[in-house]
Amino acid sequence: METILLEGRGDLTEWREAARSLLLARTEPRTIDWRCRNGAADDLFAPAAEVPETAVATAAIASTVTVPKAFLSLAQAVICHSDPLRFQLLYRVLFRLQEERTLLEVLSNADVAQLNAMEKSVRRDCHKMTAFVRFKEINAEEGPARRRFLAWFEPDHHIVARVAPFFQRRFTDMDWIIATPKGTAAWDGEVLTISTQPAENPMLTDQTDTLWRTYFSNIFNPARLKVKMMMTEMPKKYWKNLPEAELIPGLIAGAEASVIAMAERAASEAPLFHQRLQAIAQAEPEIVRPPAGTLEELREEARHCTRCALHCSATQTVFGEGPQDAEIMIVGEQPGDQEDLAGRPFVGPAGAVFNAVAEEVGLERQSTYVTNAVKHFKYEPHGKRRIHQKPNVGEVQHCKWWLTRELALVKPKLVVAMGSTALMALTDSRQRLTDLRGEMLQLGAGQSLLVTVHPAYLLRIPDEGRKHEEMARFRSDIARAAAFGRRAMSDVRLEQQNAGNG
Repeated sequence: METILLEGRGDLTEWREAARSLLLARTEPRTIDWRCRNGAADDLFAPAAEVPETAVATAAIASTVTVPKAFLSLAQAVICHSDPLRFQLLYRVLFRLQEERTLLEVLSNADVAQLNAMEKSVRRDCHKMTAFVRFKEINAEEGPARRRFLAWFEPDHHIVARVAPFFQRRFTDMDWIIATPKGTAAWDGEVLTISTQPAENPMLTDQTDTLWRTYFSNIFNPARLKVKMMMTEMPKKYWKNLPEAELIPGLIAGAEASVIAMAERAASEAPLFHQRLQAIAQAEPEIVRPPAGTLEELREEARHCTRCALHCSATQTVFGEGPQDAEIMIVGEQPGDQEDLAGRPFVGPAGAVFNAVAEEVGLERQSTYVTNAVKHFKYEPHGKRRIHQKPNVGEVQHCKWWLTRELALVKPKLVVAMGSTALMALTDSRQRLTDLRGEMLQLGAGQSLLVTVHPAYLLRIPDEGRKHEEMARFRSDIARAAAFGRRAMSDVRLEQQNAGNG
């Protein structure tokens, strides 16, 4: 049995050098006794075991050992763990990796599971250190050029060197020392110094203790108290070094009474600023209302629509636009991102496709009424982007109230339903759009319905050949609508001529 003595204070290098030599000598893990010089069972006066001669000879031939990157990442964390068996575990896994290259991927393996558990414990300890270190100012009366601070923390593992760079980056403008039973980190503005020697609690207090207690008592919300969750995030073992922790038992005990008191203090009258806003609103001149029975009146009414929940997240209502006597009405699905911002229908990418095709086939946009089945933009936020979401049946039915009134005011001779949502809103039909596409159907008395796809569908087709084919079909559908409009205008002019001749 070979005994290897290490400092065992989170330094991977000392273990790695010993492990490399032992591995090159093909030393079996069961024949090695790894020990820490600071261990209770160690002989503090015993010399460190020398690396076997066979290992030295082998190292002269090949000085490197290859291991997966994942193992090095694990080892850097696990070496900080306080369990004295970590060295043996790391070497055993390292030894097995020479033959089992995918061992770390077998999460059910006992050694791998233990490694991952140790790594997680170290990572959690590091996180708690960044959250619960409380600095106290020292020698403030001397007035040094840079303020000096001291903090005491009691980690579970040897993580001081691992976490110290975080504090260096965050508090680089002040001198500080973080003392722990497992070592000390110090920063003087130029050099970060790490010591593995245990420190003693200085038991300092300062005015910031009162500030921490004031801050914590003011952010504590008794109505949202979850003791189990709070104990998970702020374990009780850290309380003795947190000035605000002494308030926790009392705050928990009085939570129910605090909630009742909060309810009793609830405002019974509107705030003063609300009264001032009302006074300003009453002083403003009366707004001139649009004429009754016009699209302008309907548009103004729709601007305040709250018939469904979509108005909560949309920027504004996007109502239809076009002449009230239009022969053709185009109905899409809903406004998109650009329409929501502009307040106008069909001004985004899909609108650009429609406008281009309409111009090609002679359909005048300015003489056509363009609207959507749903008037508010439905989306799902993804970072800074707003991703379109298809409106559900309930939302379409709520918005049908506006579409029906648009149809009644405009009285178009032809309605073009672009997409399945528009088709459902106009007919309440659940028929497939592909079965009705290109068909000229009867919508109402003196009204025809032409069904086609929404131009946004064309933009989503990945295959260029199929996209070209579908674009040609869409162009044919819009051309048919344009021809219908030309015939309608010709009929109107003929009626006017006959009336003049009569």
